[in-house]
Amino acid sequence: MSRIRSICVYCGSASGGDPAFVAAAEELGRAMAAANVRLVYGGGALGLMGAVARATLDAGGEVTGIIPDFLTQKEKLLDGVQDTIVVPDMHTRKQLMFERADAFVALPGGIGTLEELVEQMTWAQLGRHRKPILVLSLKDFWKPLLTLIAHMRESGFIRPGFELSYLVAERVADVIPMLEAAAAHRAPAQNGERVAQEKWIERKF
Repeated sequence: MSRIRSICVYCGSASGGDPAFVAAAEELGRAMAAANVRLVYGGGALGLMGAVARATLDAGGEVTGIIPDFLTQKEKLLDGVQDTIVVPDMHTRKQLMFERADAFVALPGGIGTLEELVEQMTWAQLGRHRKPILVLSLKDFWKPLLTLIAHMRESGFIRPGFELSYLVAERVADVIPMLEAAAAHRAPAQNGERVAQEKWIERKF
């Protein structure tokens, strides 16, 4: 794969305490629409999730929202989304988000955002996929996590051969170029790796 056609954006269902977070989510949505990159996200209308999706739609972009049925009232469905998928549980949501995305971006968020990001890092570390993962560390939001990962490596818990592969950006303008560069320079998967990826995707977590 040499071109990013869809990006799964993980981010908070809250807006956070800094207006810069909402502004960045909106900027990313506009950038994705301008690049003809589809947004895949958690389906809600609130917080940064709603901001990135609304900005993508307003700029003429395409959006796929995937949300568990028990969150449709709590997080509200966003009007105008071209493709809204209501699923029975969180595991199905995460699996479909993975399947429909060519890359992953983490904006600021809470425990759920952290869990989704770390899961993709884990799958990549175990060789289950080669899709680019990017952490958008606005105002050093993700610095504590990146420091923790470095500490894990220094303490011997991220062993040689199991290195984490992820990108870190501080500006929205760098997100899509960095993802596309990573996708273009990635070596093709071998047949055995491709089969392993397909089996992993088919599992029901």
